[in-house]
Amino acid sequence: MESIDISPTVLLILLLVGLLSGFIDSIAGGGGLIALPALLFVGLPPQVALGTNKLQGSFGTLSASWNFISRREVSLKTALPGIFFTLIGASGGALLVQSLDPSFIKPLIPILLLLVFFHTLFSRELGSKDIPARMQPILFHALFGLLLGFYDGFFGPGTGSFWTVAFMFFAGFNMTRATGYTKIMNFTSNIVALTWFIIGGNIIWSIGLTMAAGQIIGARIGSGMAIKRGAAFIRPLFLTVVFITIARLAFINFFNVT
Repeated sequence: MESIDISPTVLLILLLVGLLSGFIDSIAGGGGLIALPALLFVGLPPQVALGTNKLQGSFGTLSASWNFISRREVSLKTALPGIFFTLIGASGGALLVQSLDPSFIKPLIPILLLLVFFHTLFSRELGSKDIPARMQPILFHALFGLLLGFYDGFFGPGTGSFWTVAFMFFAGFNMTRATGYTKIMNFTSNIVALTWFIIGGNIIWSIGLTMAAGQIIGARIGSGMAIKRGAAFIRPLFLTVVFITIARLAFINFFNVT
């Protein structure tokens, strides 16, 4: 789909939006809170905005993931079981959403995110350092890969927040490592969703690739800062993004707007 005319000035603005979105998303998740409204604002239909957002966002999560891997903050080998189960879960969610309306779970998500917010806020030591894992790695990856992969393929908002807290609380990772592994899992489920949007023809390639260029730069800078500064830098931004996500979802549920 390429029937929407976008001026060079608007493309430049969207490039900068992609950069900012990639920067925020690589540190604390929630980049779609910036990118998706911008895509809707320039006149893209909702389904096309969602597809184009997945395209540009996938480049950001890939860039951030590679930065975490190349700096040895995360191990791709360790992440492989999670990638496998996330692919299965996300595929199931993406298939099921074709026949079911996901609106029935909308009221539940802000409540779950609120629990994430307060748990992170009051557990000041959470993510400050590695701790003993509460679950065996294979069980952790199977459970959360299937569950959160399915959720991201079926609905999506807040997936990164759920992954980050799961890695810290159940896998025992510090916040920097948890953020890195979250990017890998986000990229995995994003690719599944992106595949369905491509099949449906719901992508503006010129816009998506322009924003992707910004995403790559922003994600590289953001993930580098997250690695360098650690939990003290990530934590307040993470809490801010979770709170904004809660507010946005609550607003959508009460006023039925996007």
